[in-house]
This record gives sequence, structure tokens and C-alpha cells, in this order.
Amino acid sequence: MADIKFCENNFAHGAEDVINRLKDDKVEAEVEPCLGYCGDCAEKPFALVDDEYIEADTPEELYDKITEML
Repeated sequence: MADIKFCENNFAHGAEDVINRLKDDKVEAEVEPCLGYCGDCAEKPFALVDDEYIEADTPEELYDKITEML
């Protein structure tokens, strides 16, 4: 299973919606206080999947990118 991490500061860009959808799919994801991508975090939704930075323009697109990697 992939290691998926989200920054709690990215919730304003829809990261929480992505986390909830992943949980509905029985996929575990961690929420960290900060992942060190502050400039990117303020711009659009992102996650780290197996330490690879993944970003998208919308939460739906981020969810799709993550599920493709699984």
C-alpha cells in the first residue's frame, strides 16, 4: 500500500475532501502539521505519495491522480 501524506494547512484547497474520499475507498492517509511545501501548499491541493509530490488544480483531479498511482 502506498504511503499518502497530506498537510493540514492544505485543507483550504480541498485536501480534506480528498482524504475523506480515500477513507471511503478504505485507503489510509496521514495528515501532518507541515510537509515543507509551504509555497505550493498555499496555491493548490497536493499530497505526497510514497514521498513523491503530487499536485492538481482541483481536489477531484488530485484524487484521480492519487488513485491512478495506487
